[in-house]
Amino acid sequence: GAVHGLHAQLLLQGVVPPLQPLAQVLIFTTILSNVLAARLAGVDNKYAYAVYLISGILCWSLFAEIIQRCTTIFIDNASLLKKVQFPRIALPLIAVGSAAITNLALLGMILLILPFLGIMPGLSFLWLIPLMLLTIALATGIGLFLGTLNVFVRDVGQVVAVVLQFWFWVTPIVYPISVVPEAFRATLAINPVVPIVISYHNVILFGASPDPRILWSLVVAVMFLASALLLFRRGSAEMVDVL
Repeated sequence: GAVHGLHAQLLLQGVVPPLQPLAQVLIFTTILSNVLAARLAGVDNKYAYAVYLISGILCWSLFAEIIQRCTTIFIDNASLLKKVQFPRIALPLIAVGSAAITNLALLGMILLILPFLGIMPGLSFLWLIPLMLLTIALATGIGLFLGTLNVFVRDVGQVVAVVLQFWFWVTPIVYPISVVPEAFRATLAINPVVPIVISYHNVILFGASPDPRILWSLVVAVMFLASALLLFRRGSAEMVDVL
């Protein structure tokens, strides 16, 4: 009843045609392709930079969308939480599901585009399944943690948007990691999204396996999921009163 209606409502609100990420790819390709395409070593393809961007944006759009939705999910549905009895954890799970559907639609469009860019999907593309699951796990852990915290500290939601913009630029999505000075590469190594994005590049552009440093991303994802569930369990009882 109520939960099914909620599910349908959130899906209708959340699933947006994945045109914005592709528009980002077009803008960055137009502006930066001549500057950075030559820095992509080991690829003899005039569309290599466009494929590089597509790969990174595919990962980042899923990651950022889940965090943005989960951060405000409880506040956006405050009236519903006060009126209807249902498991509150369903809200972020439905938000994650709708973000995943949007990302799968984007992936479908990318798979149609890639042959025109000189890339034929092969067996290496099967790595995208665990990579997407890892991206979802990391983003869900961070998003649920921030979403619960945002109920009690309302400034969190405003800070997240700024942090995500900064986070985008300290992740090698638009630029190859080879252009980053050695002094800053150690800082990038802390970023758990970096190995995932590099793995997307490896799989889609180079037809290779994921980056071994992906284990760091997995460790961080597990830590955030555990912390988020613990915080959610402690704050869930008081959530409706604060809202």
